[in-house]
Amino acid sequence: MDDIDRRILNRIQSDFPIAERPFEAIAVELGFTEHDVLDRVKKLKAAGIIRRIGGNFVPGKLGFVSTLCAARVPSDRIDHFTRIVNGYPGVTHNYRRDNPYNVWFTFIAPSMAEIKANIEAIERKTGITSILNLPATNIFKIRAKFDLKPSDPSPV
Repeated sequence: MDDIDRRILNRIQSDFPIAERPFEAIAVELGFTEHDVLDRVKKLKAAGIIRRIGGNFVPGKLGFVSTLCAARVPSDRIDHFTRIVNGYPGVTHNYRRDNPYNVWFTFIAPSMAEIKANIEAIERKTGITSILNLPATNIFKIRAKFDLKPSDPSPV
């Protein structure tokens, strides 16, 4: 990752342009071409440096509810389980934890009844019945923005 990658990453983390061609707007702002920015973003995504690009919304302000789920999944069934879970549009992300409840995921839906029905469907489809439903009682939004400094010059 070079300094141009760092500049692009710094720029796309927040205040992403709402435009027909957002990467073109970013390119103009940073002094690059749209092709260069898109090419670098694709490479950063392929390398796993960028996991996802998308909006973050406050579910309650949209009339939705959210919950955090934790599942106890045998290691040989994690891939299957996460494929099923990721198939639900209300799942924003999931991740492994070093814990007996080793797969955690967030679920957003218009109602808690819909979330519960989806969790029950996941249990039926996967055979995993140890899924905790931990609804949000207080919402704390933490803005995570990483300031990627230019690389340090080599000592002379």
